[in-house]
Amino acid sequence: MALDQSFVGRTYPPTDPYEVGREKIREFAEAVGDANPAYTDPEAAKALGHPDVIAPPTFVFSITFKAAGQVVQDPQLGLDYTRVVHGDQKFVYVRPVRAGDRLTVTSTIEAVKSMAGNDILDIRGEVHDEAGEHVVTAWTKLVARAAEEN
Repeated sequence: MALDQSFVGRTYPPTDPYEVGREKIREFAEAVGDANPAYTDPEAAKALGHPDVIAPPTFVFSITFKAAGQVVQDPQLGLDYTRVVHGDQKFVYVRPVRAGDRLTVTSTIEAVKSMAGNDILDIRGEVHDEAGEHVVTAWTKLVARAAEEN
């Protein structure tokens, strides 16, 4: 069943703040195999002009995808998450995510499309710090595969 086009433009409430910790950044950098010292060594990060260690560019996915859960779980939208695959991801940064940031994410449905029986949902996540400053925008594309015919 095709998703309701009237949901385009719907914005969900901001998430509770997520506090970015040095250890989370280190674990993420290790998991993705990125040995950049700016991710683990405060002095290396400071030498690059940052107040503390910074996160790898894809780190923010963990909080923006969780925030997109508000959209996915909206019963009025009617998305069958058992059929969803992650289709695409894009980030546009104003500044790097840093240890000590307290970030919130506001999710908005940007597009709802149907192609070959599949529903495609584009979600924009606006990430702001505790001062309300814009840090990054993340776009997530979800594809709900068409039900198999018996």
